[in-house]
Amino acid sequence: MRTYIYIDGFNFYYLALKYSRFKWLNFKKLFDQLLSTKNNIIKIKYFTAHVSGKYDKDKPRKQNTYLNALQKYIPEIEIIKGHFQTHEVKMPTAKNPKKKVKVLKTEEKCTDVNLAVHMVNDGWKGLYDCAVVLSNDGDLLEAFRIIHDDLNLPIGLITPGKARTSKSLLKYTTFRKRIRKHLLLNSQLPNPIPNTKIIKPTSW
Repeated sequence: MRTYIYIDGFNFYYLALKYSRFKWLNFKKLFDQLLSTKNNIIKIKYFTAHVSGKYDKDKPRKQNTYLNALQKYIPEIEIIKGHFQTHEVKMPTAKNPKKKVKVLKTEEKCTDVNLAVHMVNDGWKGLYDCAVVLSNDGDLLEAFRIIHDDLNLPIGLITPGKARTSKSLLKYTTFRKRIRKHLLLNSQLPNPIPNTKIIKPTSW
């Protein structure tokens, strides 16, 4: 089956990678181990956004290093970028919910929309026989429904570790799997990336 993989980058990072030693991840190797031998991985679409260096000036450099590594080493990968939006909002305090304070709230914008649009568009174009989604974002529900009901195509839902699986998405899911730590450990990129000067960030 021609298989397209759709990865919600920040959803996956915060659920599985942020506090781990597995950030130098090779998605192609990961999904080769996770999926059936019937799944021929044609495309891996990785949805992310440029991180801010406001509180850690080294963050953008690390992210760019990793994205460059993915593009150089994995020919199947395509990176689609959204953006971050920061704005001032009033939120209740933990000790006194009636008391509100001004905080800066940073949100990632467009990732879920971009992912949903690409899934549906690629399906209508007949580019895949099976879609695989790495996310637990219930906002993808309508995209799942269209692919499952209207296009009659199978969808695999991948959840990292002990993270919650979106119950709403399960209604239109053909199969589901979990990414365990041993798969992350066994799916690391080479360091350095062959034929390049790209090396893994030292703090990773």
